[in-house]
Amino acid sequence: VTNLNKAIEGTDMEKHSIEELLANVSQFPVAVRNNGGGHYNHTLFWNTLSANGGGQPVGDLASAIDQKFGSFDALKEEFTKAATTRFGSGWAWLIVTGDGQLAVVSTPNQDNPLMDVAETKGFPLIGLDVWEHAYYLKYQNRRPDYIAAYFSVVDWNAAELRYQQSKAV
Repeated sequence: VTNLNKAIEGTDMEKHSIEELLANVSQFPVAVRNNGGGHYNHTLFWNTLSANGGGQPVGDLASAIDQKFGSFDALKEEFTKAATTRFGSGWAWLIVTGDGQLAVVSTPNQDNPLMDVAETKGFPLIGLDVWEHAYYLKYQNRRPDYIAAYFSVVDWNAAELRYQQSKAV
C-alpha cells in the first residue's frame, strides 16, 4: 500500500478507488500496475481465507459452479490446472465475467482480471498467489501440493458474498 500511495501521491490518481485505478491501469505508470495489483490481490487473497474454511461452496455460487463446471471437483481441477501451469509468478482466479458467467483464469505477476490489460476481464471471487515466495518455505517446488492445501482454507462464505456483489456491479 505504501508504494502505491507514493506512486499516486500529488496526482489526480489519488481521487480514484483501487478498482478504478486497476480498471484503467494502462493509462498509469507501471508502479500503479505493480503496487496496485499487489495490494488488491493480496487483500482479496487474505480476505477469502479462513482457518474454518474449506468444504464446499455455498448458496448461489455453489449452483453457478455446478451449472458452469458440472461439479465442484471439476472446478477444482480447472483451477488447479490454471494455478499449476502459470509460468513463473502470478495468480489463479475464479471470476465472474462481464456477461455474468464464472470462469477460471490466471494472470502474470501482480495483474488481475479487473485490469484493462487482462486477457479475460471479470470480478474476482477468489484468487491464489502462485508466486514462488508464497509457498516455497513450506512446499519447496511442490506447487500442486500448495494448491491442494489452499482448498482447505478457502472461505466459501466470503466467496458467496463476493458473488452476490458481482451481480450488483
